[in-house]
Amino acid sequence: MEKGYLALILHAHLPFVRHPEYEEFLEERWFFEALTETYIPLLEIFERLDNDRVDFSLTLNLSPTLCSMMDDQLLKERYVRYLDKMVELCEKEIERTRFSPSFHKLALMYYYRFRRTKDKFCYHYNQNLLREFKKYQDKGFLEIITCAGTHGFLPLLISKEAIKAQIQVGVSSYIKYFSSHPKGMWLPECGYFEGLDKFLKDVGLKYFILETHGVLFSRPRPKFGVYSSYYTKRRIAVFGRDPESSKSVWSSIEGYPGDYNYREYYRDIGFDLDYDYIKPYISPSGARIFTGIKYYKITGPTPYKQPYLPEEAKKKAAEHAGNFMFNREKQAEYLFGVLRRKPIIVAPYDAELFGHWWFEGIDWLEFLIRKIRYDQENIKLITPSRYLKLYPKNQVINPAPSSWGWKGYYEVWLNGSNDWIYPHLHRAQEAMVKLANRYKNSNGLKRRILNQMAREVLLAQSSDWAFMMKTNTFSEYARKRIVVHLERFHLLKNYLEKNFYNFEVLEDIERKDNLFPDIEFSIFQS
Repeated sequence: MEKGYLALILHAHLPFVRHPEYEEFLEERWFFEALTETYIPLLEIFERLDNDRVDFSLTLNLSPTLCSMMDDQLLKERYVRYLDKMVELCEKEIERTRFSPSFHKLALMYYYRFRRTKDKFCYHYNQNLLREFKKYQDKGFLEIITCAGTHGFLPLLISKEAIKAQIQVGVSSYIKYFSSHPKGMWLPECGYFEGLDKFLKDVGLKYFILETHGVLFSRPRPKFGVYSSYYTKRRIAVFGRDPESSKSVWSSIEGYPGDYNYREYYRDIGFDLDYDYIKPYISPSGARIFTGIKYYKITGPTPYKQPYLPEEAKKKAAEHAGNFMFNREKQAEYLFGVLRRKPIIVAPYDAELFGHWWFEGIDWLEFLIRKIRYDQENIKLITPSRYLKLYPKNQVINPAPSSWGWKGYYEVWLNGSNDWIYPHLHRAQEAMVKLANRYKNSNGLKRRILNQMAREVLLAQSSDWAFMMKTNTFSEYARKRIVVHLERFHLLKNYLEKNFYNFEVLEDIERKDNLFPDIEFSIFQS
């Protein structure tokens, strides 16, 4: 009989990046790499576990923007083209490394990996990944939850109409793709403010996830720490992140991903090889970029890296999965004795950690699921909604404002590098609300313009842009995206107010920013 439960929660999200105006666009590779290294490998894990009759429970958030990209025909076509290009590069690498046995073996590994990924995507999944994820939810293995529409950082949106719109779009998008109502929501960046639970209650959500101190600093003090579910005063359940289980997986210094046998992320042939040789496979601008083909292991704190050995890395992944399971067993045993009830250990992670940032993370996850099923009896995998069925009566608390960003509050998304965006976002939100109220009975062209304005506001609100500016990664692209979406919003606003339209411009904007095709501007009405 189990003494506790482990809730593995994966947050799969990317900002909406789609540029039909260009033949090839660098930032679209974020999506292609995530498909290749994380999302399709996850489906392969689920398929193997299902074929082997391994019972498991996993919670997965697929954000609305990610779902929109997975469902986009243009991006599907470009992804196949990307895979063809990578297969071509691997073929060249097989020839180039033929006299270097260590590297030749790895070149073959990547070649077969890209070929298998293409076969899976095109023929096994028929380019429909959302249907595959839904299949495993329907079988009871997955609990897919939703997220705010474009991952807007809700505490800084201020306007109740804007917050309501983000949440409503998240729910509507989920219903469209998964034919059911979501049970839970992943709050963008785990960002919470007092009163947010009312918005979640209004759309019928049952639970959400918070950072550790969002629960620990609640009023009154939570009786069971972060190892139980709680209710807000509006009877929405809340779960808090367990810091112990997170650190061992998140940290590249103290955690498993930093093991010297694992693949080195930052040594890539996109930077290592001769420029003329690699040029056809890097950025269209000619800038060197990561290709995903990496031949070295971490080795240690030294610039001199040794060749990567996949077999040794896989053994380490199995060892680390066993260690993680052992630690959770002991944790559950202790908590069960102290709390006098079966605890839930909530372990949320960015999905892209597994496979993309931590190459062996996919193997680690599969080993962990199998080991928990067969190698012990103290813990059991569970989803938040199933835990709530086991423990329907819970303490009522008022969660504290929090996020899972640096310092635990809002500073990552509001600081000297990105604070300039908020007056512009708030003015656009106010204008959107006023126009949605003024033209609430509009049809035809006016309705079409208002719907597109709603898309532009939502896209500008994405928390990813402020995050990129703070970390100075693709910061110019992030700044450009906010400016472009706000420019398009105000252009369409002028069309509406002056009753003057340029159909070519409107169609061009609709073609570029085509997510949420069923959106209704009325979500911004007061």
